[in-house]
Amino acid sequence: MADSLTGVLERIIFLNEENAYTIAEFRPEPGRDDPAGTRIEPVTITGALPGVECGETLHLTGEWTRHAQHGAQFRITAFKSELPAGVHGIRKYLGSGLVSGIGRVYANKIVDAFGTDTFRVLSEESGRLRLVEGIGKKRAAAIKQAWDEKRAERELHIFLQTHGVTTGQCVKLVKHFGAQAKTVLENEPYRVAREIDGIGFKTADRIAINLGFANDAPPRLDAGILYALQTLQEEGHTACAHDDLVTYAASLLETSAALLTARIAALVERKELVRHPLGNGDATLPSRSDRSGVDAAPVQSANPHSALRIPHSLLQLPPNDRAERKIADAVRRLTRVASGLPPIKADAAVAWAEKKAGFVLHELQRAGLRAALTHKLSILTGGPGTGKTTILRALVDILKAKQVRVHLAAPTGRAAQRLTETTGGFASTIHRLLKFDAAGGGFTANESKPLATDFLIVDEASMLDTRLAAALLSAVPSKAHLLLVGDTDQLPSVGAGNVLKDLIAAAGAALPVTRLAVIYRQQGQSAIVTTAHAINAGDPTLPGVVSEVAAAQPWSDLTFIAAADAEDCVKKVLQLVTEFVPQQLKWPDPVADVQVLAPMHKGVAGVSNFNLRLQAALNPARFPGAAGGFRPGDKVIQLRNNYDKNLFNGDIGTITAVHADAGTFDADFDGERHRFTRGEAGDLALAYAISIHKSQGSEYPVVIVPLLKAHFMMLQRNLLYTAVTRGRKKVFIVGEPAAYAMAVRNHESRQRVTHLREKLLG
Repeated sequence: MADSLTGVLERIIFLNEENAYTIAEFRPEPGRDDPAGTRIEPVTITGALPGVECGETLHLTGEWTRHAQHGAQFRITAFKSELPAGVHGIRKYLGSGLVSGIGRVYANKIVDAFGTDTFRVLSEESGRLRLVEGIGKKRAAAIKQAWDEKRAERELHIFLQTHGVTTGQCVKLVKHFGAQAKTVLENEPYRVAREIDGIGFKTADRIAINLGFANDAPPRLDAGILYALQTLQEEGHTACAHDDLVTYAASLLETSAALLTARIAALVERKELVRHPLGNGDATLPSRSDRSGVDAAPVQSANPHSALRIPHSLLQLPPNDRAERKIADAVRRLTRVASGLPPIKADAAVAWAEKKAGFVLHELQRAGLRAALTHKLSILTGGPGTGKTTILRALVDILKAKQVRVHLAAPTGRAAQRLTETTGGFASTIHRLLKFDAAGGGFTANESKPLATDFLIVDEASMLDTRLAAALLSAVPSKAHLLLVGDTDQLPSVGAGNVLKDLIAAAGAALPVTRLAVIYRQQGQSAIVTTAHAINAGDPTLPGVVSEVAAAQPWSDLTFIAAADAEDCVKKVLQLVTEFVPQQLKWPDPVADVQVLAPMHKGVAGVSNFNLRLQAALNPARFPGAAGGFRPGDKVIQLRNNYDKNLFNGDIGTITAVHADAGTFDADFDGERHRFTRGEAGDLALAYAISIHKSQGSEYPVVIVPLLKAHFMMLQRNLLYTAVTRGRKKVFIVGEPAAYAMAVRNHESRQRVTHLREKLLG
């Protein structure tokens, strides 16, 4: 049961302007049983307190906690405020500096003059301020204006909270819209979802309904349609079939197909949606059954012959349409302009590379090399151990010998580092290569200012989402060559799109694709490689299975450890990390060397629980933690792109220091130290365990994969294949054999809907 406190805010110790997180000194009112005249000692309170000032009376709801260093604290979950009624509170409130023109000296003079009537005088009889010594006409007018603005801000917070807006959302609304926030909410509540990060359609819809907006009001339907497409975008789609969008939006908004069809036409007319008419039976329109939990049957319009209803059409949000057009335009530009490379005899260059390497390449490898040298744009694809790295090393050697400016890039820092190590060239992340301009909100390198390169090699191209691919391809000079390297059997990009597969589907004479199929790496020795290819081939035969961690063979690079249930799985994963790896494998740093890759976030064997258990085992609390529960030594992952810090979604680092008093903490990412405020804590998460999706583009010395039937929602062949191929030295799968078979046999990964192939072929 929540506790409650009522009292006066005495002193603000710390305030985060971004989210209004506050640490303050608070003096509770005496309780019923306290003797008359009792003055209760102040306590420390923590939590979001937007718009409050010293001297206010606060009614707090929350819970008592104990800080290791600072003792008992009251953590706020909700609050209500009221202006102080007593002279002491009024004096403190006005003297806090909240009203421009009133400092402590004038606050004392004003309160001495008007006492408990001070606030009424400021609101209704501000002319009387001139009776106070030192306050003339000009100062009185300034004080009146500042007071009215502060009063409007307070009323706005009360209005917002009355309509179900959380404290954190209040802060964002006021910061974005200022004094106009109330007007915007009353007249355009769905604008909030479009313009403010962190406030989505559902929140805006709740506010609108509370304000009396009708269920079928056009602004609601329009916002709901756009929200439906944004939700599909989060699932990886850049487009949606007309009838599928109507089906989904009708379920979401609880309204009719006819109304939605009309609103879609209006959005197209206003260019907030882009429509692409398609031929009957087009193969790029998978059924909505590809989305779990959504009925696939199309909703029929009330008037099936309506001119508004175009069943064979695809709808897109304009940014996705523009990004796909940029990719298609860049492909056409690159394939039509002559090469700027110096003359290279491809066959002779391949022979030279073979002699330098000391072995003969397979004909498929030779074909990939020749294609990269003779075509402006080419694709190299294949699974682990099929020789992609050998080709890249040979290609870099040839280009360096010809004094060609060659650049290498990958979507993640770890993939770029691995590319540098294996090719002898210098690789960077795509974001660093393109140089994001935070002030301008885009990349410095673009079609107008292309990269200074003759040959660009991009590894892990399966991770390229539509918008990043558009930025990258646009920045490639017209005379330069581009080689995309990737494994199409891995998970698709985290962002929306299916770029590598769409490019392969549209490939032709000008865009050759080399598919490597022969396994070279440690042939007959690497169980990681052979198991990965068996998974890809649909073979559910288990690798070597043991029932206990102690039975695992240190020399084997892939082991399946059977677990009876989720708790047994967690126990054995912890045993592997804390005992087997440091003691049997002789690797002393399990935090750095081991990565747990879980299929799901929730549940006993999910990412969240693994992180808490592994943190407790590997990095027990010795010092006060930072916001987010981080401790010095914790392994963390960046959850969103932060261009100011040059950190990107998926980067992994280590907490190096926590500054509890300042509410900040430091983290090291690849040798670069960054300071994070309390408001930025949500950008990071513990990374002892991460999702398999987040591991794309990275390799780790030791990978541990919990795999249970309880993960059935996520068990797919490409998920398991991706997890296994992340291990560089060792892979342990811990779980139920039946779950392994379920994943291998499930090859029906959800097809992503895009319009890129049509644009490429158009």
